[in-house]
Amino acid sequence: MSEQNEWGSNLSFILAMVGSAVGLGNIWRYPYVLYSNGGGAFYIPYIVAILLMGVPFLILEYGVGYNFKSSFPKAIRKINSKFEYLGWLLPISVFLIMIYYSCILGWDGIYIILSFFKGWGADPNTYFATTLLQSSESVSGITSFIPIIAIAMLISWVIVWYISHKDLEKGLGKVSKILVPLLFIIMIIIVLFSLTLPGAMIGLNELFSPDWSLLLDFNIWMAAFGQIIFSLSLGMSIAFTYASYTGQSSDLITNTLSIAFANCAFENFCALGVFSILGYMSLQSGTAVADLVTQGTGLVFIAYPTVLNVLGQYAYIIGPLFFITVYLAGLTSILSTIEPLAFSIQNKFTWSRHKTMTTLCIIGAVVSMVYATAFGGTLLGYVDAYINQIAILLGVILECIVFAWIFKCEDIVPVLNEKSRTLKLGKWWIYTVKYILPIFITIVWIGGVYDTLKTGSLDQTMTFGLLTLLIAVLVVIFTKLAPTNPNWDDTENRL
Repeated sequence: MSEQNEWGSNLSFILAMVGSAVGLGNIWRYPYVLYSNGGGAFYIPYIVAILLMGVPFLILEYGVGYNFKSSFPKAIRKINSKFEYLGWLLPISVFLIMIYYSCILGWDGIYIILSFFKGWGADPNTYFATTLLQSSESVSGITSFIPIIAIAMLISWVIVWYISHKDLEKGLGKVSKILVPLLFIIMIIIVLFSLTLPGAMIGLNELFSPDWSLLLDFNIWMAAFGQIIFSLSLGMSIAFTYASYTGQSSDLITNTLSIAFANCAFENFCALGVFSILGYMSLQSGTAVADLVTQGTGLVFIAYPTVLNVLGQYAYIIGPLFFITVYLAGLTSILSTIEPLAFSIQNKFTWSRHKTMTTLCIIGAVVSMVYATAFGGTLLGYVDAYINQIAILLGVILECIVFAWIFKCEDIVPVLNEKSRTLKLGKWWIYTVKYILPIFITIVWIGGVYDTLKTGSLDQTMTFGLLTLLIAVLVVIFTKLAPTNPNWDDTENRL
């Protein structure tokens, strides 16, 4: 392979990882989670989750990735060849996230254009669900194709391909240095403006008013741990892959602290903007903030356009800035979701980066067209629930056990401590990743599986079954295919 799979600088690595962590979930998921789980009281389990799980697990992924300097499946194979199946489970699952993420990017791309003239009309809810998505909960809706969504998605795929098919530093590294700072700058502008709106304090008071009684509720703690897992992209093999691209002098412990802090600062800053605007909307409409709060696509494509409709001339500035911010957040995240599978294929089959990225982008773009149908929005919800609540979390549990116990995480402590300028690892870290993390993540996984299956429809259950079969087949195929890399079976550790 002629392409270079190595960051040109430590800054490229940090910004790429921040870009991966800072995504749509920070903007449309976290403010709702914070509000619905005790407001200010939520910060106690939130901080505990960061310190107990977020930072320790990221250090584990970075440390093992840095140690092996290889793709995720090859590292797992080196640890124990019987576990190579796990090595393909996570990259494949993350690639499936990328496919439906392209749909959300496509929607947002359309809204960037609409925001210049409030093209969603007086009723954003009807426009989004009926006019744009032509939403149908029936599987028969898959035969109803929506060209404008398909075009918007294909544009996103072309952008992803253009960036990712280049050498790592010339593509992803260079773009991260531009997009991530730009993302933060635009969000700062939006939040500062939001804080000046009449009624902003109504929203902020509603957000931060602590409900201390909820600290005794088990669910608030699970919500905090779940948020950190998804927010920092823990266990998705992304952090592992990015760390495998780092140079010999990287201070991974300090980098972990920087990335965790940047991600948490961004999502809490977003919450300020979201609830300031909801407070303004509450004042203007006379509707209680509690009745306006939503999450996910409802916040971005319905609540925000509704606010922009009553914001006057400012809406023509804030609107485009907001939807551009959402697009940048989605783009920096989606670029990271192709890396684990791409590097794994390069590593086992000696494909070039250009060939691998081009092939994956074509396959992803073709498969993603299923979301450009009337059933697409419903299907997206099913796939998102399955991948995030079932497949990824199961992979995280298994990864934690393999890295902490079979690989023996204590072996990388001296190497990481030697380069660290801040935190030093000790028995506390080893105990955390060996005992506490597997237990907590397993509890979150069981809760997620239970909630998902309990509320699921027949179509959703069938989708889960088909996805399980699809992932299992792909995992077996990639594992069983004969490698063309003569070093694939090399079992030598770098320690």
